[in-house]
Amino acid sequence: MELTIIGCSGSFPGPESPASCYMLSAEHEGRTWRIILDLGNGALGKLQQHIALEDLDAVCLSHLHPDHYMDLCGLHVAIRWRPGGWPGKHLPVFGPIYTDQRIANAYGMEPDPGMHPDFDFCSWNPWQAEQIGPFTITPVPVRHPIDEAYALRVQVSGEDGRLRTLTYSGDTDACDNLVEAARGADLFLCEAAFEDGRDDHIEGVHLNGHRAGEMATAAGVGRLLLTHIPVWTSQRILLEHARGTFTGDIAVAVGGVTYRVGPSGDAAPQTSPAPAVVVASDHPERTVRTQRD
Repeated sequence: MELTIIGCSGSFPGPESPASCYMLSAEHEGRTWRIILDLGNGALGKLQQHIALEDLDAVCLSHLHPDHYMDLCGLHVAIRWRPGGWPGKHLPVFGPIYTDQRIANAYGMEPDPGMHPDFDFCSWNPWQAEQIGPFTITPVPVRHPIDEAYALRVQVSGEDGRLRTLTYSGDTDACDNLVEAARGADLFLCEAAFEDGRDDHIEGVHLNGHRAGEMATAAGVGRLLLTHIPVWTSQRILLEHARGTFTGDIAVAVGGVTYRVGPSGDAAPQTSPAPAVVVASDHPERTVRTQRD
């Protein structure tokens, strides 16, 4: 399994990255399967530097704040108005209940039919795993000020028979469920939006570096990758405090970089952030040309 950072800016797009969007890729049944965890504002454009949109197998949403789902509006346009029609079945979208109504309202549409002609909306059931090709995804409720917020535990069986596990925190403050979601994960993609020493008085919204490190240590993860960092939050301060509570491998997510998810010594970045010129689809008729940055 590979993780590609499409967008990692916290709360809104930054000058170097869109808001939250993370692509997972794995081989299964003779082809590459690709899903994204969240599709925040600004992410749809960057996603097309890596794949043709037609090659996306599913969208998995952690919660319904705009920086995690709003680019579904643009994806709806790409599906609805693609010349020649959209190939294959409707695109699955997994998320909180009423995702279909929220995105229809965001686009100014009546919820019936809303975007149902384009998306196959599926609601998460807490702790109940969903299977998408090679990916087993378990949504775990976490602590964030919205009706439903989930950490997503994603597992894929490797060629050696060993499970590769990535846990994405979504947005959350420290909580026992986050530890359980990340238990023994090879890679813990964990938000750290609040700056240590500046935002310590705010409870129940986001993690800081110290608390992200505590969660990683309690869960016994192989690697901690900090993400969802707003432009006004210091990465240096986050890393300094996270290293005080987590002694394992730790880094800050970088847009455009791909990481291999496996044992801790096997999780180093595999590619550098470089602009794509041509993204070739798995299907002969699907080729997307993109511009250099």
